[in-house]
Amino acid sequence: MSRIRKGDQVVVISGRDKGRSGTVLQVAGEQVVVEGINRVKRHTRPNPQAGKQGGIIEKEMPLPSSKVALFNAAAKKADRVGYKRLADGKKVRFFKSNGEMLDA
Repeated sequence: MSRIRKGDQVVVISGRDKGRSGTVLQVAGEQVVVEGINRVKRHTRPNPQAGKQGGIIEKEMPLPSSKVALFNAAAKKADRVGYKRLADGKKVRFFKSNGEMLDA
């Protein structure tokens, strides 16, 4: 079970985009792709056989999951995440600051 999952609201806690927030688009191992964060310009060649047009495209690149934290809407700030087992044996994530559960 991962602390950060696809669709979570996160805040960047270090680096060039510190303080910006967005939605997780993809999680790949220890890397996450966040909507509108860590954007780079990529120079691409045209490929007529594949129907791709050349030029400069902007896209989001992955960044380490240690550089992002989940956004706690109740506290309106970034928060740490822990795990709990419920009485029925289900494992859920919760915010460390106020104990609010994420996956209930």
